[in-house]
Amino acid sequence: MGCGDHQTSARERQNNPVGSFCAAARGQAGVLYVKLCGNLKYYKSHHCSTVVPPDEIAVNYRHGLPLITLTLPSRKERCQFVVKPMLSTVGSFLQDLRNEDKGIKTAAIFTADGNRISASTLMDILLMNDFKLVINEIAYDVQCPKKEKTSNEHTAEMEHMKSLVHGLFTVLHLEESQKKREHHLLEKIDHLKEQLQPLEQVKARIEAHSEAKTSGLLWAGLALLSIQGGALAWLTWWVYSWDIMEPVTYFITFANSMVFFAYFVVTRQDYTYSAVKSRQFLQFFHKKSKQQHFDVEQYNKLKDDLAKAKESLKQVRHSL
Repeated sequence: MGCGDHQTSARERQNNPVGSFCAAARGQAGVLYVKLCGNLKYYKSHHCSTVVPPDEIAVNYRHGLPLITLTLPSRKERCQFVVKPMLSTVGSFLQDLRNEDKGIKTAAIFTADGNRISASTLMDILLMNDFKLVINEIAYDVQCPKKEKTSNEHTAEMEHMKSLVHGLFTVLHLEESQKKREHHLLEKIDHLKEQLQPLEQVKARIEAHSEAKTSGLLWAGLALLSIQGGALAWLTWWVYSWDIMEPVTYFITFANSMVFFAYFVVTRQDYTYSAVKSRQFLQFFHKKSKQQHFDVEQYNKLKDDLAKAKESLKQVRHSL
């Protein structure tokens, strides 16, 4: 008799009341399957929220692992799922149900008072209390056996063991994780450089234009001062005397001092030639950027991201 064959004769059912046993183990999401096939007792339901007798789904513990036994709706077979509580989640358990029985269209788990349990919840948390398993709009009441409370010493040992396992896992997978992060950072840096390349070309043209205008303005200032000095010398020695030109030069010097002080009041910076040159260069640069539709904020953001990515890559390589 094959597994799942329900058309047996009356004599075969009397000779084999328990039925045949077949086992199948699969390694998906840390869940193992064991099927029990033969003379089965099952309950049919076709309405949502119809509660099947509680012995339809049983939860037992074998060798310290929870064993969930239920009837697959399509094949009407009893199937046992051995769950690894610390590895499998509610979502993986429901997915294993669908993989085992393709006739399961919908599956969900609710608490006893009707609140849905998220797919990321660990099975160890789920099995602490009773719950409802809804398969194809049929609700099954599942009663979980109470586990014996462990002593504080045993709990401390388990926590210490978990810490050791976590540390071992970190050591074994640290280099692989760092390599993946290094590869990710290299891809990010290449992507940022590709985005910056056209912006760098536009920026270089704008900088060249701004630098030329700034230099021209400085040369114009030098020429103006030279003309001023020549005019004062001509007026002093050829037109008027020093006695007449001395008050004029005094007021010119005082006017220049007022201009320098006004510059400080407006800009909150000392009047130095380098500061004036930088300020004038930035004015020309931003004016030209608007004309060329060059996004300065986007460029600065990309440059900051590139600098951060390079610094992170440096730290990752140093750790490796």
